Amino acid sequence: MRFSRWRAAGNEYLLAERAELGGPLAPDRVRSEVGDADGILEVLSAAGPEAEIVIWNADGSTAEMSGNGTRIAARWLADRSGAREVRIRVGPREVVARVLPDGEIEQELGAVEVYERERVAGLEVIAVSVGNPHAVVVGDPADLPLIGPLLETHPRYPQRTNVQVARVDGPGRVTARVWERGVGETQSSGTSAVAVAAATQGEGEVVVSFPGGELRVRIERGRAHLTGPVERVE
Repeated sequence: MRFSRWRAAGNEYLLAERAELGGPLAPDRVRSEVGDADGILEVLSAAGPEAEIVIWNADGSTAEMSGNGTRIAARWLADRSGAREVRIRVGPREVVARVLPDGEIEQELGAVEVYERERVAGLEVIAVSVGNPHAVVVGDPADLPLIGPLLETHPRYPQRTNVQVARVDGPGRVTARVWERGVGETQSSGTSAVAVAAATQGEGEVVVSFPGGELRVRIERGRAHLTGPVERVE
């Protein structure tokens, strides 16, 4: 089975349907197949404009949510079904996505929760939930290689956490680097963009710049919308 390969703002995933894999994926197979990609999107089912997926990290663990991953799945499903609006289910969460005239994908990621600041490992951390856990540190993104692995596996986060180090560049603009749980540093992350926007800017529209490109976040009444590019690589 040959996986298709997709890129979303520098974040790369392999994608395949379970029906064509000869059975469900397992951690060992994920680790052997993933190569240099950030993870694998396993499509459990797809009918018309609706699909259900499992998001696998490169280390063989699964993720509750991925903004870039669901955006890739949405683009794949829109191309397959011809629909301009599709729904992607990941566990109990459903993402509604629309293909914009310029080809980018806008997603409704659902509720985002920002918690009180706390001290962890000597750092001031803002915990955020976007259906998956995040720990945002406001500071110099160049410090991510030290802060990322320190917080990901800290006892404060028994299930591990995604980590972002973000610099506020002005109203509506943030620069960040991200350390993804189970992957390490990646070029971008959709849910990380939402977490950074919510932690540093609150409600409204924010452009988050990652090494892999820019993602646009809009938060209204505690619910997150994410817009960004997707392309099939091979």
